[in-house]
Amino acid sequence: MDPETSPNITEAGRAPVLEPGHTLATVTDKISSIVLGRGTSKGWMIGFGISFALLMLFNVAVTYLLVKGVGIWGIRIPIAWGFAIVNFVWWIGIGHAGTLISAILLLLHQKWRTSINRFAEAMTIFAVACAGMFPLLHMGRPWMFYYLMPYPNAMWMWPQFRSPLVWDVFAVSTYATVSLLFWFVGMIPDLATLRDRAKNRAAQVIYGFLAMGWRGSAVHWSRYETASLLLAGLATPLVVSVHTVVSFDFSVAIVPGWHSTIFPPYFVAGAIYSGFAMVITLAIPIRKFYHLEDLVTMRHLDNMAKVMLATGVIVAYGYMMETFIAFYSGNQMDRYMIMNRMTGPYAWVYWLLITCNIVIPQVLWSRKVRNSVPLLFVVALVVNVGMWLERFVIVVVSLHRDYVPSAWGNYIPTRWDWATFVGTIGLFLTLFYLFIRFLPMISIVEMRSLVEETNEESRNK
Repeated sequence: MDPETSPNITEAGRAPVLEPGHTLATVTDKISSIVLGRGTSKGWMIGFGISFALLMLFNVAVTYLLVKGVGIWGIRIPIAWGFAIVNFVWWIGIGHAGTLISAILLLLHQKWRTSINRFAEAMTIFAVACAGMFPLLHMGRPWMFYYLMPYPNAMWMWPQFRSPLVWDVFAVSTYATVSLLFWFVGMIPDLATLRDRAKNRAAQVIYGFLAMGWRGSAVHWSRYETASLLLAGLATPLVVSVHTVVSFDFSVAIVPGWHSTIFPPYFVAGAIYSGFAMVITLAIPIRKFYHLEDLVTMRHLDNMAKVMLATGVIVAYGYMMETFIAFYSGNQMDRYMIMNRMTGPYAWVYWLLITCNIVIPQVLWSRKVRNSVPLLFVVALVVNVGMWLERFVIVVVSLHRDYVPSAWGNYIPTRWDWATFVGTIGLFLTLFYLFIRFLPMISIVEMRSLVEETNEESRNK
């Protein structure tokens, strides 16, 4: 299908999930040929080369960190948490949209998730991989991470289980495990398709090994569907629990700006907000460069924009309630914390995040903006930047002026802070480039099912 004839918004204001006219063969050929038939394009090589260069920068930064220690970062008393924790929370949040699209929308039988769930799940796994490294690197001695595990060591000193820092270990590891299983189980039928279509012997062996003997029998399909529903049921509460536990890292402390009961729902909404922004950021270039406009339609982008708008409104409500509670409570420390955010040394960061997270996304109320691919891409990028700034304000601005003025100080990130952060972006993109090159980025099985339903509906009209 010519990309120029991809479905537009209809008079009723809604584009179809999938335009009638596709056949099972064309859908299978189009998706599998990206992996098996096209080879490695020049654009892919350039993008992968840039990402790999950033990954090498990350390796250099981490190596130097392990040799010299965390003193190469800008963390100083009283700002003991800097870019490491900011980036940890940001990356964990980005992964939430993939779990929501894959698990919750699957249980709710939302068909529009079909074209975007596979690379959203991959995005979740790669984002969690980036996030999980930061707490270990922040320890200064990451080889001692096992002290957080529940085992009696030589001194019979157990971890403090009342600390949410220990809860993070269980929450993030469970989240990563379930997300990885859900992603892999969903790909098994597609891996079998690649196994059967591959002409290279090495590809046949690798995809055949990963397909785990899939033959498409009734027993296989029954177990596949059962496993998918069970993993979706496990992943659904993780959408709420993981970032709630991350918010406890802050809310159980007595630091002004952290000690707030609004943090758990506020963090979860912010995670979904930034996650959908990242999905849109990835989906738009993919559908353009691989000519998938007929599979990733305008309805997918429109629905994701609506979810992003809804969660953005919740985040804006959280900002307003945080300010209201600070003044209504009569607590002078909380009141000063808010005023310091608005007028202090980091005021420009605060007002920039308000602009990125609240002001600019309001354009999504307009259907014309939601149906404009370039504008939607820009808004998604702006939200990604704004959500990173929000985590910076929560971590750094809350710490740099605490209860005792004599202990106040400013945080200035060093080049090694930036190198580590940019390097994780390189790691994320490197893994993503490898994914779209060697694995089906759209679920062939689910798209075939959707094609059958769409064509059946068109025949019945």
